Amino acid sequence: PYLLAEAKVPVFGSELTIELAKLFVKGNDAVKKFNDFHVIDENTEIDFGGTVVSFFPTTYSVPESLGIVLKTSEGSIVYTGDFKFDQTASESYATDFARLAEIGRDGVLALLSDSANADSNIQVASESEVRDEITQTIADWEGRIIVAAVSSNLSRIQQIFDAADKTGRRIVLTGFDIENIVRTAIRLKKLSLANEILLIKPKDMSRFEDHELIILETGRMGEPINGLRKMSIGRHRYVEIKDGDLVYIATAPSIAKEAFVARVENMIYQAGGVVKLITQSLHVSGHGNVRDLQLMINLLQPKYLFPVQGEYRELDAHAKAAMAVGMLPERIFIPKKGTTMAYENGDFVPAGSVSAGDILIDGNAIGDVGNVVLRDRKVLSEDGIFIVAITVNRREKKIVARARVHTRGFVYLKKSRDILRESS
Repeated sequence: PYLLAEAKVPVFGSELTIELAKLFVKGNDAVKKFNDFHVIDENTEIDFGGTVVSFFPTTYSVPESLGIVLKTSEGSIVYTGDFKFDQTASESYATDFARLAEIGRDGVLALLSDSANADSNIQVASESEVRDEITQTIADWEGRIIVAAVSSNLSRIQQIFDAADKTGRRIVLTGFDIENIVRTAIRLKKLSLANEILLIKPKDMSRFEDHELIILETGRMGEPINGLRKMSIGRHRYVEIKDGDLVYIATAPSIAKEAFVARVENMIYQAGGVVKLITQSLHVSGHGNVRDLQLMINLLQPKYLFPVQGEYRELDAHAKAAMAVGMLPERIFIPKKGTTMAYENGDFVPAGSVSAGDILIDGNAIGDVGNVVLRDRKVLSEDGIFIVAITVNRREKKIVARARVHTRGFVYLKKSRDILRESS
């Protein structure tokens, strides 16, 4: 919804994507009247006047994930989106290899390909292996189980639903937006539930024994680990971790959050719980490893490659993987963020730049907060704040009570009473 407040453009997406987008738009006052949505699938073609856009099925953590093909007079430009290859994927998650080969035969000018797991040559576990691992873990535990997962990973949520059905447990949804996502996916038949009674409300947990429960925590904005932290210190709105709980982290935390995850693990143990990570048994990822990326290149046979989506080391690893399967280094580009590229005289060349960068998320507000606000935050973080509260009789224009001084991050009160006394 925040993008739509800036750019008044139509929105295209798969059926589930559009339904979820509508929910988020309705919850945002700035764009709640927006209704220019269009559902597409792998058979859709859109003519934008000289450029025809089509789509192809890919495997990711959401059903009916699609890559994009922009057909131009010079050849196609292909954007993979997030993807991996999994020969055991169910129909809604399966890659159309024949379609990829067809796109390659028609001629691909440039490939913009997912790089988020490019520095790994470890085989990603298939979804059937993940399903068996989750079911076995839940079946083996005799107490209450708290499962941490990402709310957008419907493949993982389906596996948890299936495991609950097989082990006779009920599921409690405790994440911030998981209820809307799950109910929408079930309505559209993108998620299947063996029986509606498997889902219970948090307020009904007390009616069941611990061994009958799975608590599915997805956190806020798809971040479940902070939800576990709150559970471990008694600040979660529904659940407090106790002796006998298994906390099963069924997602692979990013490298940037490893230290935070380790701290939360310690807090869970201190609260009496036990932690198991799915990554202790399997290598899981929604992104293809180096072999998957090389297979994508071989299927599409692009003239040029632009590694996208990932840390620079991953973009670089993707480039090296492409060279290993025969791509020439001068035909691989890793432009700086914001760089625009133009195709001129049979080659891609830099053509200027646009403003591009991270959008800061602060509490419930999302957007560019501006340099002045950031400068003020920096000052507060380094120098603290000193506030004087004075009660004034506005009619008589007199101070009617002694001034009160409040400080945060400024001085230690017990050792600085003289300063505060003089100030007041």
